[in-house]
Amino acid sequence: MGTGSVVKGGTAAEAAGSTARAAAGTAAKDAEPAKAAARADSAARTKGAAPTAPCRGTPRPRADALRNRERIIAAARELFVEFGPDVALDDVARRAGVGNATLYRNFPDRAALTHEVVLAVTSRTTLRAEEAEAAEADPFAALSRFVHAAADERIGALCPMLSGVFDRDHPDLLAERGRLEEAVEGLVARAQSAGRLRTDIAVGDVLVALSQLTRPLPGIACQGIDRFTHRHLQLFLDGLETPARSELPGSAATLEDLRRS
Repeated sequence: MGTGSVVKGGTAAEAAGSTARAAAGTAAKDAEPAKAAARADSAARTKGAAPTAPCRGTPRPRADALRNRERIIAAARELFVEFGPDVALDDVARRAGVGNATLYRNFPDRAALTHEVVLAVTSRTTLRAEEAEAAEADPFAALSRFVHAAADERIGALCPMLSGVFDRDHPDLLAERGRLEEAVEGLVARAQSAGRLRTDIAVGDVLVALSQLTRPLPGIACQGIDRFTHRHLQLFLDGLETPARSELPGSAATLEDLRRS
């Protein structure tokens, strides 16, 4: 073996060693973020906090898709009030200003759409009750504020849908219904305790009246009667104040009565 061969061999070995060291250094640098994340997770667990989760880039619904969904729910709420829960879904899409494909992409069948409408109306009505209690010092004024606000939420949409084919005992619906009942019971109880609300009525009376006064009779053509709703609600509220001007027939409508009906 000549001297040149030794030099060339040594140069190749040195080059290979240099390449290996560079690769090791790069691997070490690449491992640093993972090590840092591991150290952060360990520290978080030590302090009782949740470990850091890696970003997986979960896609979020587009703003226009969310707007379409809300428009469909709002349109269905209006049409269910006006024509009942069996209204054609094509009409819902038309009222919402979307195509049928968009409607079915969000709600594959009538039961799914009905579920979301009931959930939305119940949740929004509960919020109106909570807002009324927070805004009004006078308990009867709070009840009155809620009654008018609930009418604007088209709470009458709930009544015809409860006879529809969908899971009314779904956990989401039961939870929202419980929140609404608790909120309205609180408004009624406080108004009665303050001596402002007649004592021969119950929460069911308020909810039944709201349902009856906020939706037209089925099959009638006079859909423009909405403009009289708040006028008639005020007449109803005047009849709830003490002192009572008459004796009511029958017994007060309770929440349990409504569940059995």
